[in-house]
Parts: sequence; structure tokens; C-alpha cells
Amino acid sequence: MDHFLYRDGALYAEDVPVAEIAAAVGTPFYVYSTATLLRHYRLFDEALDGVPHLVCYAMKAAGNLAILKTLAEAGAGMDVVSQGEYLRARAAGVPGEKIVFSGVGKTAEEMRTALTGGIRQFNVESEPEMELLNAVALSLGTVAPITIRVNPDVDAKTHAKIATGKSENKFGIPISRARAVYAHAARLPGLKVVGIDVHIGSQLTDLAPFEQAYAKVAELTEALRADGHGIDRLDLGGGLGIPYTRSNVAPPLPTDYGAMIKRTLGHLGCEIEIEPGRLIAGNAGLLVSSVIFVKSGEGRDFLILDAAMNDLIRPAMYDAHHDIIPVVEPAPGTEQRPYDVVGPVCETGDTFARGRDLPPVKSGDLVAFRSAGAYGAAMASEYNARPLVPEVLVKGDQFAVIRRRPTFDEMINRDSLPSWL
Repeated sequence: MDHFLYRDGALYAEDVPVAEIAAAVGTPFYVYSTATLLRHYRLFDEALDGVPHLVCYAMKAAGNLAILKTLAEAGAGMDVVSQGEYLRARAAGVPGEKIVFSGVGKTAEEMRTALTGGIRQFNVESEPEMELLNAVALSLGTVAPITIRVNPDVDAKTHAKIATGKSENKFGIPISRARAVYAHAARLPGLKVVGIDVHIGSQLTDLAPFEQAYAKVAELTEALRADGHGIDRLDLGGGLGIPYTRSNVAPPLPTDYGAMIKRTLGHLGCEIEIEPGRLIAGNAGLLVSSVIFVKSGEGRDFLILDAAMNDLIRPAMYDAHHDIIPVVEPAPGTEQRPYDVVGPVCETGDTFARGRDLPPVKSGDLVAFRSAGAYGAAMASEYNARPLVPEVLVKGDQFAVIRRRPTFDEMINRDSLPSWL
């Protein structure tokens, strides 16, 4: 469910007409719904009611400070994967004890920043990382709390570029080596083992791969405890998918996911951490764009928008689908026609959809990309010297620009010329 609905023939974001925002900030822009963000966070929190838990929002999905603060004030922790994300989370008011640090390539500087600023745990991905973290912690006179990410060799049955739990993926240590690696960690005085970490991929639409991975984690927990390790915390990652089309069979609900976690791992008495990102932010955001031209081609018509692949790269990178709807609701029975929906960037890959059936539109009309809140603005760039898209947050009948569009002068002045020029 989201809070982007038609009323009296116009698309609204909560209680604000989308066209009103477009008139104020120009297109293209991202708009997020506070009510949707909070609803989705609370679904996860309530799904784990009855067991000790922390929902850590995977802020790589959408990391604007206003989004982070909205979720933090509701009780969310944060899952970060870089020094920049850590500092953004802290700037949003998230305490260090509610931040977990993931990622395969943490640097010594990143480790020092988190250890001095406060951290719940590092999700360690390799033995070389353990050695470096141990050295950094000892140099600071402290001990780093860690989980170790195990790779359960489970096929998440998702897009190859977002699968992370198979043996050939770069993430974690093979579960077959876990006992030896945990024994190594226990010998390092700068580290304190607190649990196990696992994450098998993103945009999963079936609970079976999760359950298969978590069953392996349960067995490993028992084995590690028998070896003398204090396994009190299980970080289960994220990855629960969202329906990107209205015709999709709906992915499992957070309530079903929570019930499966309790059934599979509840007997262990561990604190549960989960790291949802896409399901919290995805359907909480739209990308709104204007039609520049409608162009007739050889056997096809093109809808040329002012949004481009640099603004929303998912279709170009993953062949991802986003529903595209007009901001003015078409009359009942309006005949649709197929369009190739494209942007103005000088690449054929700047294509959002091919042969997509849409109501007739004309230059100047507004369209909205649904389910664009996750990995939309977060992955945007200034390719082709196009300004970063502004972000807008709506709450009830209010809206605010939470990241403005930079001017061309600001973009140009970031560059500097060497003395010989």
C-alpha cells in the first residue's frame, strides 16, 4: 500500500496534488510519502513483536537525512555500508548503538570513525577484515563488537546482480568454514563476537530461500555455542521484495516473514536484527517527469521525457519495471497505445520501457514512475551534466524540498583548473 492516489482526476501524494509540487520545484523530481515510510517500517517492527529485535533500515535504498530522521524518530536503527552513510546516520540523530556497519571493503579510516563515534556492531565479511579491525580497535584501546557474515550458498532466485548468498558471490565467508573463522576471531583481543550475520540478496518474492538460509544459521548457532562462542544476536539482512507492477503476484508480507523468522529461529533466544530497505522506501516514492516530445518513429512511437537514466538507472541497469502513470487521471474507457518511454540522454540504454501501453499524452503532460523510492535518487548521477533531481517529502497536506536541484553554476564551480590552464 502507498499514499499516492487519484482524487477528482488528479494524482495526490497524501493530501498534496502532485501537479502542485511540480509547479513549485519543476521536473523531474522525487517525492516521498511520510505516511508510507512509517507504515512500512511499523509492519516490520510489529511482525517481530514478542522477540527481542531491532529493525535497521538499509539506508543505501534512500539516504536523504529527512527520510533517515523520519524513520529514526519512529525507532529504527540503521544499516550502513560506508563512512559517508555512517556520518549521515549520525547527522540524522541515530545513536551509534543502533547502527550496524556492513560491506565487504571497510577501510581502517571507516573503522576508526565508527569505533570512535559509536557502533552497535561490524558485520565482518572476511578474515583480512577481522585482522585489520582487530588492529584498529587495539590502537584505539577498545574492543570492536562483531558478527561474521556467513555465505549459506542459497540461491535467492533473484536478479544475478543483486544475489549475494551463493558460493560464487563476493559476500561473507563460506558457511563450511564458519567454525574455524569464529575460532580465529575469538583469539583476537580487539574483537568481541556477538552473533552471526547473513544476507542472501535483494528483491526476493518467495520466503523459501530465506527459510533455507535461516535453517542453516540455526544449525550454525548451536554448533558455535557448543564451541564456546556467545551467539546472542542474529543479523538476518534484508531483501524482502515489493510488487513493481500492479499485476504481479504480491510478495510475502512482513507479517509472514516475521512468522517464519520466529518459527525458524525463535527457539534460540537470540536478539533478531533485520535490515529492510526496498520494502520500506520503494513504494514510498515517485519520480515525476514531464513529457518533452511525442515522436513518431518507424513502427513505434516514442515518449521523450525530461527524466533520464541518470535520474532513475534501474531500468537501464537491471531491466527493471516501473509502472508509469499520468498525473491527470484518464477518463474511464480511454484507449491506450504503446510507447517506447525514453529520456534525453544520448544513449540507447536511456530507455525506461518498450511498447508500454499508456493513455495518449502530449508535450507538457506530467507522468509518474511508481515504486521509485528505493535505489532511485540514491543511485542518481549528473551524467550528461544534468543536475541531480530534487527530492521532496510530503506529510499530510505539507511538502518540503529535502534536497534542492543544484544550479549549473554550482555544478561547474565544483571543478577546478590546474595552474597551467
